[in-house]
Amino acid sequence: MTDTNSPPITSVDGGPRHFGSGWISGVLATVLGALGLGAVLCFHFPSLLTMPELRGKYPVPLVRGVLHLVLVSAFVLGTLSVCLRRQKVLGGIGIGLTLLAALLGGSRVPIDSELTNGPFLGLDWFLLNLILFSAVFIPLERLFALKPEQPVFRHEWRVDLTYVFISSLAVQVTTLLTLKPAMVFFDWAAIPSVRAWVASQPLWVQFLEILVITDFVQYWIHRAFHTKWLWKFHAVHHSAEAMDWLAGSRLHIVDVAVTRGLSYVPTYVLGFSETAIFAYVALVSVQATFIHSNLRFQFRPVHWIFATPQFHHWHHAADREGIDKNFAVHIPLIDRLFGTYFLPEGRWPTRYGLSSGERMPPWFTMQFLYPFRRRRDADTAATPPTDPSEPA
Repeated sequence: MTDTNSPPITSVDGGPRHFGSGWISGVLATVLGALGLGAVLCFHFPSLLTMPELRGKYPVPLVRGVLHLVLVSAFVLGTLSVCLRRQKVLGGIGIGLTLLAALLGGSRVPIDSELTNGPFLGLDWFLLNLILFSAVFIPLERLFALKPEQPVFRHEWRVDLTYVFISSLAVQVTTLLTLKPAMVFFDWAAIPSVRAWVASQPLWVQFLEILVITDFVQYWIHRAFHTKWLWKFHAVHHSAEAMDWLAGSRLHIVDVAVTRGLSYVPTYVLGFSETAIFAYVALVSVQATFIHSNLRFQFRPVHWIFATPQFHHWHHAADREGIDKNFAVHIPLIDRLFGTYFLPEGRWPTRYGLSSGERMPPWFTMQFLYPFRRRRDADTAATPPTDPSEPA
């Protein structure tokens, strides 16, 4: 039953959030307006804002049709929000973004610049990620939520969305940091005959081999980031106090570069085909989102073989029994092999985030600088949580 004396749930603008208040239509108008404006900017500046690997694959007539639908929907929803809501901020922002996109050409915007392969920002990659993952995981988290009381726009969602935005824009830089070290420093280890044999294997065999080899390497890199020398970089990721599809994006650039860069070394040295590597990268993108999500799925028949949300949630647990457990990303058998497996039957962590005594700044810029700052309490803040079963 609903307590009629309870105060209504309010939103960022101070107004109510219940159905019919104009909040839902206002949020949708703002999101769709921002997506539409971003797409129009990609048409205007394709060489600057889009990934070369994706440019030739877009069905442009279909994209224009969808863009038109998005802009019309944003304007209608913004107008509805303005009519329903006393606070006009959300609806006004949605309408403003839509009108700006229309002034810049709307769905009929021309492709203004000549396509080149120089430096670029992956705005189209960000838009695709946001559209696809939110379209899949938000409904799933509403229907099968581990914590139904956790809202879509939970605490700190803005900082996690910022991580998605920055990492998408900097996809070219991240790719260089990931691939170049292996090519520059480990080219001497590549044996042409071995590379030719590996590349000649069936794609599904290569895919499974990449999965096992990469997860084995990542396991030890992950454990290294839980030591006192690297913990302050990895603490950024563990600072998320709520788990959902956005939480996995909170990663320090040093953490990303070291983990992905070293994980790529064996795949480069052994010479796996680009198709198999691309398939693995696609899996990682989905899997990393899935295991952080607010979903109650346990997959009991196979949860000891494949990483599940329950398995990885325990890695993020602030409960002492879960600290320094479950380092594998894909294959829990690796944790079983090295004694770091922890998955109690039917139980989930009671809380997430950093252990007591650590404080993570709330904004992206401050979190980026956090590992480099020297403070009087730096030693305390940089100390990773320890397993209580280990001797002091």
